[in-house]
Amino acid sequence: MAIDPHIQTLLDNLSARDMLPLIRATAIETRAHYKALAMARRGDDHVPEQVDAVRNTQISGPGGPIPVRIYTPSDDRGYVVTYLHGGGWVVGDLDTHDPVCRRIANALGAIVVSVDYRLAPEHPFPAPIDDTMAALDWVSTTFPDRAHVVAGDSAGGSLAAGAALLARGRGPDCGPDCGPDLVAQLLLYPATDPHLSLPAMTDNAEGYFLTKSAMAWFYDQYLSNPDDVARPEVDLLRAPDLSGLPPALIATAEFDPLRDDGAEYARRLEAAGVPVGYIPGPGLIHGYFGFLGAVVLADAQVDKVLTALAAMLERTR
Repeated sequence: MAIDPHIQTLLDNLSARDMLPLIRATAIETRAHYKALAMARRGDDHVPEQVDAVRNTQISGPGGPIPVRIYTPSDDRGYVVTYLHGGGWVVGDLDTHDPVCRRIANALGAIVVSVDYRLAPEHPFPAPIDDTMAALDWVSTTFPDRAHVVAGDSAGGSLAAGAALLARGRGPDCGPDCGPDLVAQLLLYPATDPHLSLPAMTDNAEGYFLTKSAMAWFYDQYLSNPDDVARPEVDLLRAPDLSGLPPALIATAEFDPLRDDGAEYARRLEAAGVPVGYIPGPGLIHGYFGFLGAVVLADAQVDKVLTALAAMLERTR
């Protein structure tokens, strides 16, 4: 189908205001620009979706304290979600993804722990994934009786998938070095191919907010050591063994250079015997979870994805 007209209008308005391209001269400038975009999307009259409670704290990490934000849902159904924000491992924070975490908390009836992991290029791989694993361990220890989901969007989806791979087999009976026992992974338009080799990377290279050149820049900031590109938790499509991973719900957007990253990873997981739910996003672009309250089609798709995840979680009980 054609791109959603409301999204096209948003893109046209961003271009007219010189808000595109996303990448600026430096990582620091790009970070500030991305945050300004994220906050401006909500409008001056934005009212945060109400949850029962929101608390900011810090947890111990391998490079020092990691800020986290903990959302308690209005209707608690006993789950906990560790959430990794998107932003190419370079941009994004607790504030840029606050609406997404609120919606996930209420839609699933889950406590959501949003993680402000270290960012590249100041902290390249493996710092973000190391912080992710520390957060997963903390969440599992702090909420031991809750079914634990790892989730993320874009680069955060890559971190979530990589963390599920690293945590595989670290269940409750594995001994003193046990880590998180995950029941599911939610991967929203994840980055799984650092080689940028799939057709959508060319088909959607320009014109849809996230571009192929931006993805190349993000990977350059993230992977400072050339050998890191071959690590399974980075090059997820070429990971030698995906068996035994928790069930995955993967959502993509039609007009997204990362569309095939998610679709192909879903196929690879399914081939390895992992239960997979795959939800394409006709008419949508990368980052559509960030259009809550602004684009009707995005709102409807977010509801579809989270309803599917809730059903998947019910099957794990």
